[in-house]
Amino acid sequence: MYGCQQHLINTSQEVAAILEYICSESSKLINCGIYLCRQMFFKANHFLSKYDLDKMLKSHPHFKALRSACAQQTLHGVVESFKSYKKLIRMYKRGELTNKPKLPKYRKKGGLAVVSYPSRWVKLSGNQLKFPLGKQVKAWFGIDNFTLPMPANLSFETIKEFRFIPRNNSFYLEFVYEQSEVKKVEKSEHILGIDPGLNNWLTCVSTTGKSFIIDGKKVKSQNQWYNKQVAQLKTGKEQGYWDEHLASITEKRNRQMRDNVNKAARFIINWCLKNKVSTIVFGWNQRNKDRINIGKKNNQSFVQVPTAKLKSRIAQLCEQHGIEFIETEESYTSKASFLDGDTLPTFGEKPEGWKSSGKRVKRGLFKDSKGQLINADCNGSANIIRKSNVSTQQLAKVVRGVLV
Repeated sequence: MYGCQQHLINTSQEVAAILEYICSESSKLINCGIYLCRQMFFKANHFLSKYDLDKMLKSHPHFKALRSACAQQTLHGVVESFKSYKKLIRMYKRGELTNKPKLPKYRKKGGLAVVSYPSRWVKLSGNQLKFPLGKQVKAWFGIDNFTLPMPANLSFETIKEFRFIPRNNSFYLEFVYEQSEVKKVEKSEHILGIDPGLNNWLTCVSTTGKSFIIDGKKVKSQNQWYNKQVAQLKTGKEQGYWDEHLASITEKRNRQMRDNVNKAARFIINWCLKNKVSTIVFGWNQRNKDRINIGKKNNQSFVQVPTAKLKSRIAQLCEQHGIEFIETEESYTSKASFLDGDTLPTFGEKPEGWKSSGKRVKRGLFKDSKGQLINADCNGSANIIRKSNVSTQQLAKVVRGVLV
C-alpha cells in the first residue's frame, strides 16, 4: 500500500525558475501527446499505446527538455486518459452512463503540469535530494541537476516516486512512499451513520449508543473570509481578472480546506477504531449541490465547503483500515421521525399519503409524535443508518438520549 505527503517548496529563485521551466515543458509535451492521440483517433479510430507515443515524440524538443524517464511518465498519463475515455464510451453505448464522455482536451496555453521523477533517478547526498535534468537542458543552459532538502520525517529508501506539483504560483514536492501496515478495525455489527451539513459539518450517530458532531463553522468562516477578500480585490475589475495576490489567497484557502478534510476524516476513523465500529454509512445525494436554493449566502457557503472531498477521504481511510464504507441516498431522512419508526421512501418513490409522525419545530430541533425534542441532524443521521437495512436489534442502543 502506498501513501503520499506534499511539502511546499521554499527555495532560491534559480531553483524556482528550473521548476517553472520543467513544468511548462511538461504541459507542452502533454499537448503534443494529446494532439497525436486525437488525430490518430479521428483518422483511424485507433488508440495509441504508450510505446507508440514515446517513439513518436522522443526526438521532440519538449521531450528532450525533460529527463527521459520524466517525459515518458508524462506521456503515459496522456495514454491513460485516452484509455479511460475508451472505457467510458463503451459504457455509454451500453447505456450505463447518462452523459456522453468527451475526448481529453488540450491544456491551457502557458500552463504548468506535474513532473514525476521515479525514485531510481533521484540521489540523496547528505540531506539534499539531487534531481537530474535532461541532456538538452545541460547543452542549452549548462545545468544538469538541482537540489532540494529531504524531509526529516520520511525515509529515502521507502520513497517510490517524487512529483512536482504547480499550484497557484506555488510548487509542491509530493513524496509517494511505501506505507507500512496500518491497524485494522475489529469486525463487529456496529455502524456509524453520518449526515453531512453546513454548520454541523458531519453529524454522527452510532449503534454503540454514542453520537458526536464535527463542527463546520470554522470551515464556513474560512470560506466567507476568502470570498470577502476576493470580492474586494475584484471590485471594479474586468470579468475574469486574476493576479498574484488572488492566487496567493486562493492557495492559502485550499491548504486550509485540505487540512480540515484530513483532520476530520482522521478523527472519524480513529473514533471507529476506538469504539470497534466496522461499518460507516454516509448519507449522500448525487449532484446534491446542483441547482441548490437555500439563499444566496448559504448557497455560496454550502457549495464551497469540500464535503465531497471529505467523503472521498473517509472512504480511502476506510479501505486502509478494513472498515466497510456504504454510501446511501438520504431522501426523507430529515423529515421522517426515527423514534416513531417512520418508513423511509426512496427519492421519487414516496407512497401516496406518506406523512411524517414528527416535524422540525425550528432549526436544529425535531419533535416526535409524543412531543419529545431531539437534535434534527441526529434524527437524520439515525435514519441514514436505517437506510442500510439494519436489524432492530442493532438499533437497540440508539435511543432518545443519544439523539438529544
